[in-house]
Amino acid sequence: MRWFFLSAAVAALSFSSVVHAQPADTITKAQAELPTAPLTITTKDGVKHNFTVELAKTYPQQEVGEMFRTTLPHDRGMLFMWPRPQNSDMWMRNTLVSLDIVFIDSTNHVHAISEKAVPRSEAILSSQGVVANTLELAGGVTEALGIEVGDEVSSPVLAHMKQ
Repeated sequence: MRWFFLSAAVAALSFSSVVHAQPADTITKAQAELPTAPLTITTKDGVKHNFTVELAKTYPQQEVGEMFRTTLPHDRGMLFMWPRPQNSDMWMRNTLVSLDIVFIDSTNHVHAISEKAVPRSEAILSSQGVVANTLELAGGVTEALGIEVGDEVSSPVLAHMKQ
């Protein structure tokens, strides 16, 4: 994935079975589009912003993520569905477009946002705590739409996780 989380080895060991994924530096092309679901972010003032997000559920899908893709429409994204709440440390290796990284807590609220992540950067973008999911949107979308920490995230794929 264009994002590779720093704690990949730790996360892989926490899975019930060890996943043998391709090393990030050997990935050379974008993955095929993943299954999608609708997702809505509702701002504090009640404005709803609708997206269609690809669902990155498995470690190999998460490892490749948005790598090598040349566009990301403003109404699309990718949702990384972690097997359990965890710290989410991401990077932009082999990601060719700027992204906003939205970290979602276990109550389905925005926990933190890394805006306009620099393409191809290996700087670590941290969730700044434990999160249940990580959402990637086109760079600049959160600022343009007024999406902030505390906003509510809803989707049929998240309903089972809300506490």
